[in-house]
Amino acid sequence: MTGFGETRHQDDRMSVSVEVRTVNNRYLKLSIKCADVYGAFEGEIEKIAREYISRGTVMVAVRVERVATAADVRLNEMALQTLSEQLQGLAAKMGDVAVGPLTDLLALPNAVIDDSKRNIDIDADWKIIQDCLHGALKNLQLFREEEGRSMREDLLLQKEIIAKQLQKTRERAPLVVSEYREKILDRVRKTLAETDAKVDETNLIRDVSIFSDRADINEEIARLECHLDQLAAFLNEKSSSGRKLEFLSQEMFREINTIGSKANDVQIAHSVVEMKAAIEKMREMLQNIE
Repeated sequence: MTGFGETRHQDDRMSVSVEVRTVNNRYLKLSIKCADVYGAFEGEIEKIAREYISRGTVMVAVRVERVATAADVRLNEMALQTLSEQLQGLAAKMGDVAVGPLTDLLALPNAVIDDSKRNIDIDADWKIIQDCLHGALKNLQLFREEEGRSMREDLLLQKEIIAKQLQKTRERAPLVVSEYREKILDRVRKTLAETDAKVDETNLIRDVSIFSDRADINEEIARLECHLDQLAAFLNEKSSSGRKLEFLSQEMFREINTIGSKANDVQIAHSVVEMKAAIEKMREMLQNIE
């Protein structure tokens, strides 16, 4: 399921931003980006992320910017002195050339040393990063829950489409068996008439009835109705049901397929096409649900 969550922290020492993005994936795949200095915490970051997420491609980005204070900044006196002496020597060689103020040298590389990155308390930073990570993951959950509610409504809509077509199939099913039985009887009688063969009518009707029962789809209809009830129950659960729903959709597709092949009826075939289309939409959505 797609989603985004972010949390920021700012104090007089540092600013921290943690972003968590997820995209659809049947399995859990984690990608973590953070500064090398915090690389030792990647295992902890993954562990925390797994507490919130069980499916999807997850990208965690941790950004830390340090705030340099006066105590962290000092002049590179040796470099400045060397540069000043070289400039004065060059000015003397060139004659009457004015040498600019020393402050002009501060704009040169390495003229000022920033020790803020050296004075890092990794453990103290981790506590802040950890809090931000939990916050970002909670925000991600809220985002995904909202998307989940919308997806639940879509799944219920597809369920109703299947239920409607299944009701049409249930009404048509008895006629399919009787029509199939009559077709077989007509063909057998015509064949017998052409060959002058004699067959006991009672035995013929019995055998044809047994054969025509192959077109009986009542069991498949009953199982599919049970699956629809189970689908509604799963969608009302507060716990993660993604894999259960995915398995259930496979079972529903199997029953629909069997109905189509056994019935061999134009009207039922139309309903089967509609039900299969709804199942495909459901299966596509279910790949993104935890």
